[in-house]
Amino acid sequence: MDKRYKIFTINPGSTSTKIALFEDDTRLFSAGVSHDADELAGFREIKDQFPYRKAAILGALARSGVSLEGTSAFVGRCGGMGPTAGGTFAINDLLLLHATEGRVTKHPANLGAILAHEFAMVYGGAAFIVNPPDTDEFDLIARICGLSDVTRESKGHPLNQKEVAHRYAASIGAKYEDLNLVISHIGGGVSVTAHRKGRMIDSTDNMDGDGPMAPTRAGAIPAVAIVRMCFSGRYTEKDMYDRITKSGGFVDHLGTSDAKEIRKRIRAGDGYAGLVYDAMIYQIGKSIAAYAAVLKGNVDAVLITGAIANDTYLVEQITDMVKFIGPVKAYPGEFEMEALAAGTLRVLTGKEEARTYTGEPVWKGLSGRRNDGKREVETDNPAAHVQTETSYEVKGGSRGTDQR
Repeated sequence: MDKRYKIFTINPGSTSTKIALFEDDTRLFSAGVSHDADELAGFREIKDQFPYRKAAILGALARSGVSLEGTSAFVGRCGGMGPTAGGTFAINDLLLLHATEGRVTKHPANLGAILAHEFAMVYGGAAFIVNPPDTDEFDLIARICGLSDVTRESKGHPLNQKEVAHRYAASIGAKYEDLNLVISHIGGGVSVTAHRKGRMIDSTDNMDGDGPMAPTRAGAIPAVAIVRMCFSGRYTEKDMYDRITKSGGFVDHLGTSDAKEIRKRIRAGDGYAGLVYDAMIYQIGKSIAAYAAVLKGNVDAVLITGAIANDTYLVEQITDMVKFIGPVKAYPGEFEMEALAAGTLRVLTGKEEARTYTGEPVWKGLSGRRNDGKREVETDNPAAHVQTETSYEVKGGSRGTDQR
């Protein structure tokens, strides 16, 4: 009889912590542990919330009669590490240190690794993180834009996107690493990403003003218009940052980020709500086609996921726009807990090897100009960032061609 693995998943959010216990890929238990905002406000740093959240999780388990004895592995969502490769990482001391410090960003998700490690120490078993938000697998050419002191960054939805990629691959008897896919996550944020043979080689920026508009984010805006707004005297730096990343999109146009509420308004005859909603759909479809071009049209499927993908109208409209590219399949909802368990299970069953976190970013940016006017590239893995069939001079490496 094949061995079965119990896997406990932990996903800390701003005011709650999602937990779930799986046996292989079957969910045995799940809960959303809510945290009082006033209590959280009493902690000076996010890392100080650790004992509070641990106690809350243990309380929820006790109330449900769930024991963690015999659990094979504990896995947490985790960020704040800087640009890193995708995959499942064994939690080591350096990863713990960087998660605790919030090396790049301070977010409650960083507690996922700390909590997973703690439970593994108490109950035995291994501790992992899977496809962190910092996952960066861009081709080098994807980083370049029209200003020499600005480079494009990988900020999408790697955990959910890679999970639906694995699901689609399994559904057709293939491996994710053998497919070319364009995947769009459509939720509070929107990302469209080109996946080539298991790597997210280019993507819209889910956070910093790129790609389609989203319920709370502005997406791509003509740059000169933004410059004029910044120097109009009407807005502070925070005002502009918030309009682009927190209160843009649906919120700016319609006063709400709730897609269900907007669909209700549309059914009631609100023409402007319909225009804005259709504009987001239009922008997503346009971006999907652009990222199909990144893959030179060699696309095995277009996948649509995220909470708003539950809207059949949206899926039908996007499908009508992009079906010429290839098969279109929707995976409505978010699969973060399942993704954490699945990534861990692939390691436990020997289908993948656990990665080792070294703290060295896979992308270090472009260095200063050289005398010949060219710029050097700082990266520890040049081949991972070089466009197929094109050679570039890479600092620390020789001229060469990526054959993947």
